[in-house]
Parts: sequence; C-alpha cells; structure tokens
Amino acid sequence: MTIVYAVIGDLVRSRQVESRGAVQDALTAALAEAARLVPPIDRLEPTVGDEFQGVYDSFADATLTALVVRLRLAGQVDVRCGIGAGDRDVFARDRTPMLQDGPAWWSARAAVDVLGVPANRLRRTWYDGSHAGDDGPPVGLANAFLSARDALVDRLNPRSRAMLLLALEGRTQRDIAALERISTSAVSQAFARGVGAVRDAQAMVAGLEVAS
Repeated sequence: MTIVYAVIGDLVRSRQVESRGAVQDALTAALAEAARLVPPIDRLEPTVGDEFQGVYDSFADATLTALVVRLRLAGQVDVRCGIGAGDRDVFARDRTPMLQDGPAWWSARAAVDVLGVPANRLRRTWYDGSHAGDDGPPVGLANAFLSARDALVDRLNPRSRAMLLLALEGRTQRDIAALERISTSAVSQAFARGVGAVRDAQAMVAGLEVAS
C-alpha cells in the first residue's frame, strides 16, 4: 500500500462575504502560490462550492500547504483543512477536479467533519490517520502540533502573518525587513512573538519525516 496525504480544504463562512467571485479568484491565486512553494503529487485545485483538494507524499508538505493557503487568504476569508493518510485510487486524472476515492480521502473527509463540530469551531487543521496503518505520524502528536501551530497563527497580526509567509518561503529576517520596509528590529520582535516558532516547528516536522 502506498501512503499519501490527502488534503480537503474548506473556506470558512465564505457565503457571508460581499463578493464571492473575488473570494474564488483569491482562492485560485492562493492555491497556485501554495503549489509553487509545496509541489503536490496531484493538482491542488478547487472542487465544488467552497472546497479545494490536493495530494502530497508527506505529512509535512500537506500541513505546510494548509498553512500557506490560509496565510495567502488572510484578511479575506479563513480556511480549515482536513488531512487524511492512506492509499487512494485515481479514476479520471484528466477530469477537473480529478475523480479520486480511497482511504486517504475518507480520512481527510473525517478530519473535516471533526472541524465542523461546534466544540472545534476555532480549530483550523486536523489530521486523521485511521487508514495509515503503521505509517504516518502518531495522530495525537500530529494534532497537538497542528492545534498549537494554528493557535499561534491566530495570535499574529496581519503584518506578522505576511512575515511568516515570507519566512516559510525561505526568506531571512534581513530579506523580510527589506521587503516589508521595516527595521530588522521589528522583524526580530515579530519572530520572537510567534513567527519564528511556527517556521521552526514546520521545519522540524519535515526533518523528522526525513530522518524516519
């Protein structure tokens, strides 16, 4: 069995925005940027209504994609993502969106359903590894990481979120200061307040998968 990581994303309360067309345009641009930074196995693409999907070969890539899309859409609409691990089947690769099924998708949908429970309304990313067998990260640790990561992101102001996105792209603090036209001291303070922790946590997750 080949384990992949399926991502199902859902726009939060997008029906309440003034221009749904503008939101859909923003989503298309965000998905393109995320796919450039974190290449998926299959297309990262909108599906039906306010959802999108993609498939990745690692937990780190799937979680990074969810974060990048959320940061790209910050200020317009929020995003929640379910991530599922397992095998999958592709029935129509040329279809848009691609027609797929299988355990990875069942798990991703189950993870989205968890986020729809009222008690979890503030959570933004969830992982279901019930079809991964002995592969994939431990579910409890994975969701502890995601819960802490997303809570940190929630506390960042718009400028710090922009800095985080640049940091995830590999920009140095000096680069970010120049791009944002602010002092290196201001960037350093933002990193100390959560930007650096989120960037480093993502890198550590990727490093653990490589080491294993």
